[in-house]
Amino acid sequence: MPAVSRLDEARHEIRRVILSFLEGAGFTGLDEVVRLEVPTEKGHGDLTTSFALKAAGRTKVPPRVLLEQLLSWWPDVPAVESLEVAGPGFLNFTLRTRWLAEVVNQVRAMPGQYGNSDFGQQQRVLLEYVSANPTGPMVVVSGRAAAVGDTLARCMSAAGYQVFREFYVNDAGNQIATLGHALALRLRELEGEDVESNWPEKVYPGDYVKDLAKAYRTLHPEFATDQAVEDRYPELGAWAAERIRQSQETVLREFGVTFDQWFSERSLRESGAAEAVIDRLRNRGYMAEREGALWFTSTRFGDDKDRVMVKSDGSYTYFVPDAAYHAGKFDRGFDYVIDLLGPDHHGYVNRMRAVVEALGYPPERLEILIVQLVRLLRGRELVRMSKRGGDFVALEDLIEEAGVDPARFFLLERAPETPMDFDLNLATLKGSDNPVYYVQYAGARIHSILRQWHAMAAETVPVDLGLLTSAEERELMVLMARFPEVVVRVAEDRAPQHLPKYLTDLAAAFHAFYRAHRILDVEPGLRQARLALIEAVLAVNTRGLALLGISQPEEM
Repeated sequence: MPAVSRLDEARHEIRRVILSFLEGAGFTGLDEVVRLEVPTEKGHGDLTTSFALKAAGRTKVPPRVLLEQLLSWWPDVPAVESLEVAGPGFLNFTLRTRWLAEVVNQVRAMPGQYGNSDFGQQQRVLLEYVSANPTGPMVVVSGRAAAVGDTLARCMSAAGYQVFREFYVNDAGNQIATLGHALALRLRELEGEDVESNWPEKVYPGDYVKDLAKAYRTLHPEFATDQAVEDRYPELGAWAAERIRQSQETVLREFGVTFDQWFSERSLRESGAAEAVIDRLRNRGYMAEREGALWFTSTRFGDDKDRVMVKSDGSYTYFVPDAAYHAGKFDRGFDYVIDLLGPDHHGYVNRMRAVVEALGYPPERLEILIVQLVRLLRGRELVRMSKRGGDFVALEDLIEEAGVDPARFFLLERAPETPMDFDLNLATLKGSDNPVYYVQYAGARIHSILRQWHAMAAETVPVDLGLLTSAEERELMVLMARFPEVVVRVAEDRAPQHLPKYLTDLAAAFHAFYRAHRILDVEPGLRQARLALIEAVLAVNTRGLALLGISQPEEM
């Protein structure tokens, strides 16, 4: 069982005392309004509550009057140093520094697990992300989805969810035949034919197909492009798609991202799942035949229009395998299904929620997050750095130039649903203006101090955390106490951007502490207390970076 965070301990005790006061005053049934939060601005204590404002309609007592009565009644609470009434009816609590310092021991007792909780109650979550088409190299926006999905998976696991990571491979349909067409043309090009001058529209023109053609020719020297090659487009496309998928898997692994399953659309179609989902919708009364086509009546579930599922020629639209895939997700017994989709999928959200509800699953159990575009800049200049031709920037090129750690940190700093600019000049800068360098350098600096200490003579002085009394030391304790809640917030809100912000604040607090105080060159008792403090800071920093999929170097 994960340890209760120090802030949660204070929360529970303060809440118990407030409810006891309210009950004694004759006000019952107010459990839901007594909530303690971390203030959004400094100067408002360590915890704050607005229960008096929320309960005013039921207590019929002006909020400030009720709070003054509470203050005059307030008993001694070990965690609380002081409390004050603020504004129209807020109550702010400042925690005792000595009590708060116990967080140092909590962290040091479980450095690799600090921040874990049972918040998720072991609910099963299927997290599908990236799912880039296997028709070309992985692009930067897919890298953003990879960083976001992987960090959500890590944080949700830490917060007590059972997370299953999945990549949906779109290895069926017209796009695969189109890829096969492109490969056939590049094979002809290897034989000396001019294919560029009459390149067909909508056929992938990227130079990466040339590399595929060379590899195919090596493996299949007997292949002749003049022998009914059009009939072989699907076969050629399937071969090329699998090669591309393998390269995508390699790039993602280099980026620190792995999956529990790569789910093949082709296998879905071959299993009969597409026909089964159409039958299920028909049996539930949500299919209608119009003009020779079969329509899903999705407007009955809030969609803006009904959706064609089977065309008049009998072929399926892309919506059919998508519906079948999501039916299979819920049939596998997941409590929540979370999709991370690209910026061109806004219209996809309502129709998928509609079909999930039509199939009898709780629509609120499907969450669809849109991951927005990334612009690469060098200073103020827009960058095109593709080495493979085509209108894209490859993730592997970004990794090569910026590195995995800066790439992941930068891609996670902004809310996924917000378009972002990625400044390559800043990402490659070795200085404090680079946010990931700033955070990692805090840990590297602590490693350096600890190395110096280990090289000195050992001491047997016990650690007295009561000696940590300065404002800078207290700020580090408060931030470390908040860490478990930050992890839960990332998991609960599906919002990984909170973690880079937290780590930047922790690094800033450490650098401020380092500038203000000596650590080794002080009397033994204080030295031991400060060494324990920075050891805990290092553990939290390292754990936070690990949840982002980022390393903590020992030297920089």
